[in-house]
Amino acid sequence: MAELNPFSLSGTEFSQHWPSLVSPDWWLNKGFIAVTGQPKSAWRWTPGTTTLSTQRGVLTGVVLYLLMVFGGQIVMKGVAKPIRLKRITQIHNLLLTLISGFLLLAFLEQCLPAWRDKGFFFTICGAESWTQPMEIIYYLNYITKWLEFIDTVLLVLKKKKLEFLHYYHHSLTMVLCFEELLGRVSVAWIICSINLLVHVIMYYYYFLASCGKRVWWKEIVTTLQIVQFVVDLGLCYFCLYTHITYHAVVPLPSIGADCRGTRLAAYYGCVLLSSYLLLFVQFFIKTYIKGEKGGHLGFRPMNYDEMKAKGPEKAKSPEKAAAPEKLQKAE
Repeated sequence: MAELNPFSLSGTEFSQHWPSLVSPDWWLNKGFIAVTGQPKSAWRWTPGTTTLSTQRGVLTGVVLYLLMVFGGQIVMKGVAKPIRLKRITQIHNLLLTLISGFLLLAFLEQCLPAWRDKGFFFTICGAESWTQPMEIIYYLNYITKWLEFIDTVLLVLKKKKLEFLHYYHHSLTMVLCFEELLGRVSVAWIICSINLLVHVIMYYYYFLASCGKRVWWKEIVTTLQIVQFVVDLGLCYFCLYTHITYHAVVPLPSIGADCRGTRLAAYYGCVLLSSYLLLFVQFFIKTYIKGEKGGHLGFRPMNYDEMKAKGPEKAKSPEKAAAPEKLQKAE
């Protein structure tokens, strides 16, 4: 029987913690029923059966993506003019802004009650913190990484020069999300949540830029990306250390508890996120401090030496110097 009050919590499933019309869980359930004819509680992540759930499929996706990057650039050299799909770009950026915001709220709906009732450590390490409702959100977040490949397609069609950081980050982040699903890494929720928050801001910037708007807070987004990786690494290394010391043969200082997740997923996450941090810091220094011009990674560089020499009143305004460009896309 349908709820008489759409803002009521009565009669809802255990995974719904917010009133219906503002509950991502409620909307997800409606979506699953509309598409599959079954409630979302019937869904299961089954490697080898679920769509895009095999290592071969993931590897094939990465190879095809890289072929598109390099092959597409070769093909576009023979095209006289860039192909600017303005309307499609706007829709794509707005869609990813909305999807990122929805998934962020979905994670918060599931994890904040657990944090309140059982503590923060339980949410990032507890064996029971990985639930079926959470697994659905992890899977949807993983699928969005495939959708983000369209970013690169649009840039290739525009004949933009792509540097290593762009396609390195896009391809391997998709693999990271896949490994988190396989390894059932409990701490992944907060890493994904921070990433989704950054993506809401970042893709909204892309949307404004694609509409011809100039935004003053461009540099802040790159800073947020770097802060994101610092926080991610702190949590990842803490959880990995907790897991290793709990199972260590030789007694080591520990908190006496374990963290859920496979070591393969943990090692891969720590190494990949460490490389992201180094590459994004390098990009920040190159772009904003040294003011070097490179390939299509992000904002137009600011020449601080020129600004200082001319003085604040005579310096050329960054907002008027060039049209908004796309940022390097980060996870």
